[in-house]
Amino acid sequence: MSQDDAEFAEFFAASWDPCLRAVAASTGSMTLAEDQVAEAFARAWASWHKVSLHPVPRAWVVRTALNAGASAWHRRSKETALTSQDIAAADSRGTGLDTAVLTALCRLPARQREVIVLRVFLDLDIDTTARQLGIAPGTVRAHLSRAITALRGELAPAMTAEIGR
Repeated sequence: MSQDDAEFAEFFAASWDPCLRAVAASTGSMTLAEDQVAEAFARAWASWHKVSLHPVPRAWVVRTALNAGASAWHRRSKETALTSQDIAAADSRGTGLDTAVLTALCRLPARQREVIVLRVFLDLDIDTTARQLGIAPGTVRAHLSRAITALRGELAPAMTAEIGR
């Protein structure tokens, strides 16, 4: 096994789960996320000499996976509706994503989900998130603020009710 092969294998083993969780949270479908992440890792392998030099290779994989999904969406020219079955499947596969959180994430606009995924799931800073999404840092902050407000509004009452039981 060459050094590049070993390096990629190590990256893949360490990055598959976080990238899959991030994409699943963004798409709302574990099945779709698995397909997109597999495609992104295949592309990463094919261009590993370039991807390995990227400042945040995991972010490259997630962005590529989301782009692959967007490309497929454009080809189909209609969005597949998220079903409760998709949410239950994502939760039941041991992703570590709570069903209520995943449901709330799926209700966010796509750009807000992408910002949450990169900032929270991959722990990227504002500037790196902005570069990955091709938007200004101020726009990342605005999307993050709106997303957190929406998630808090949806999840806080449910958490309060659960605590009261």
